[in-house]
Amino acid sequence: MKVSVLGGGSFGTVLANIAASNGNKVDLWVRDSEQALRINSEGANSTYHPELKLSENIQASEILEDVVKDSSLILIATPSLIFENIVKRIVPFIKEGAHIVSCTKGIKSNPFRSMSEIISVNVNSSKNKVGVLSGPNLAKEIAEKKVSGTVIASFDNTLINDVKMVLASETFKVYSSNDVQGIELAGSLKNVYAIICGIADSLDVGENAVGLILTRSMAEMSRFAVARGANPITFLGLAGMGDLVATCSSNLSRNFQFGFNIGKGLSISESKDKVGQVAEGIRTLEVIREESEKLKIKMPLLDSLYSILYEEKPVDTIIDDLINNPHEVDVEFTY
Repeated sequence: MKVSVLGGGSFGTVLANIAASNGNKVDLWVRDSEQALRINSEGANSTYHPELKLSENIQASEILEDVVKDSSLILIATPSLIFENIVKRIVPFIKEGAHIVSCTKGIKSNPFRSMSEIISVNVNSSKNKVGVLSGPNLAKEIAEKKVSGTVIASFDNTLINDVKMVLASETFKVYSSNDVQGIELAGSLKNVYAIICGIADSLDVGENAVGLILTRSMAEMSRFAVARGANPITFLGLAGMGDLVATCSSNLSRNFQFGFNIGKGLSISESKDKVGQVAEGIRTLEVIREESEKLKIKMPLLDSLYSILYEEKPVDTIIDDLINNPHEVDVEFTY
């Protein structure tokens, strides 16, 4: 089938290459003609994965209409900041019956919406089904063909089966779920806690403390998700605990790197510049904090991170607040 991948960054590039390597015709949308020309002429995305030889089945283009037209499966892997704009731009070109899948881990504010909800309010749900792809998917490892897994979540089983057919490989395992809300919130929320773990690593808090932070992070994530209608059991799976552990313990994670830089005394802008790519957790932090206050959900770790980034509190506030927080109930998985 024809597959469209929107976003020529780290993750979009590896998704396009998997789909193309499985024999599908893949059109990859990138932001400018110069990048498209380089990818097509060099057979590689030198900006993000210079070491990865791309399949000949990939054609890059900066023209959205050409990329999306006649596509059966559209994978959107753009930064969350431009996600809605891209969705609105492609609506006139989406053919009836095409599946649209969000591969972006982010949340929009005013109003609070996930990426899949942004798709759903802009497309005709009777003609096009929507899904979410999320999991511990560090793009560099996928590019190196190290074993990885992901989850495709949708209410439509045909979409799930099509995504499995397009993306499953000997090194990339695709699982399924019907909890779209849970899978999507897990992927977005863990970016915030990856920043926290980066700060903790910079402070050399020790492995016991990391275990404490990870489990309290999971408690906060699931508490928020349940309030939004998700199933807490989802957070025990690949898109929840799997992604949290991978992202919160890896120097390949942009959010972890950002947190580590903050912990070493760099400013927000300096940390962003050093990471060099979008760290979605920064945007997600502000949106989730605002929503958690509306819903009256206690998220002490998230609040501590906010106070460090935006209220000039010292970085060890993370540990102090964790230890001194009066909440002492361990497991809270109730549904």
